[in-house]
Amino acid sequence: MGRPFSTGFLIFPGFPMACLTSMIEPLRAANEISQTTAFEWSLVSVSSEKVQSSALIDFEPNQTLSDASRFDLLMILSAPTARFGNRSDIAKLHGLQRHGAVVGAVSGGVFPLVQAGFGADKPLAVHWCYKSAFETDFPEHKSSDRVIELADDTMTAAGAAAAFDLSLHLIEKHLGPAISTEVACWFQHPVMRREGVGQAVPSLSGNQAGEQLSPLVGRAAKIFASSLAEPISVAQVADELGISPRHLERSFKQSTGLNPTNYYRKMRMDAARQMVLYTNDRISEICAAVGYASTQTFSKHYQAAFSVSPKEDRNRINLFRVKGNLPIPSI
Repeated sequence: MGRPFSTGFLIFPGFPMACLTSMIEPLRAANEISQTTAFEWSLVSVSSEKVQSSALIDFEPNQTLSDASRFDLLMILSAPTARFGNRSDIAKLHGLQRHGAVVGAVSGGVFPLVQAGFGADKPLAVHWCYKSAFETDFPEHKSSDRVIELADDTMTAAGAAAAFDLSLHLIEKHLGPAISTEVACWFQHPVMRREGVGQAVPSLSGNQAGEQLSPLVGRAAKIFASSLAEPISVAQVADELGISPRHLERSFKQSTGLNPTNYYRKMRMDAARQMVLYTNDRISEICAAVGYASTQTFSKHYQAAFSVSPKEDRNRINLFRVKGNLPIPSI
């Protein structure tokens, strides 16, 4: 066997600890099962200081990004608000890629990944809870609803469980399917999800995760989702589907427990909350982005949905940002 496959984990303050362990533990298990050192890993940071995770546990990096010399894979782990503050760090990342490193990200790490100039021509796996914020910040980039997206020079995973699947993919590639299957069984991971598998998302009706909408309601929901900034009426959607508004009302109620108006409003509010929490957009800009002409009406609906105003919600999340994670403006 040749040299170990080397993975660097570039961690930012507030990074999700579960995403880190979900990638490292399968690699460790693969080494143990195969009785080899097929994989090695290292924690990397832009500085030599300890990095606090979202769970408020400190991690000490093994090396700084400026000192890194070689990786086969470099994965960025961060909160969605993290950004590179130094051009030399971005240049270093591109230098590592030129020397053969695949550069990727897990969960919120896709934000600094794109900010650093990666993945411009590829679909990137973006966690559903960051999708609206990502599309607001990077409208020219392709966000994917899939669990993982793999390319020759970029890999992205949409969350901790997806990061586990990504590690299983690496294990299968380097040690074969028997080892990857045994690793999955070690952790009672039922099946390795491959490319093309969509993310599970919570039901808008609150009844079940990844709700199974009827084909008709699914088509209507797609029309609503594509019309967040320029609101569309229930009658217009019904007309586009060639049915009566009453038929659409009954179908939504049966499939989701909500009428189409409330379902659509919840879509808009959920998208707005992502922008409130994870972008630097002003509240007035977010209001317009989800199709509200009046900030007063927008705030009223937001308060009804989340029991807090948009400004209060943003101020609240700023209180919990760890050191080094800059607050988002509240106005």
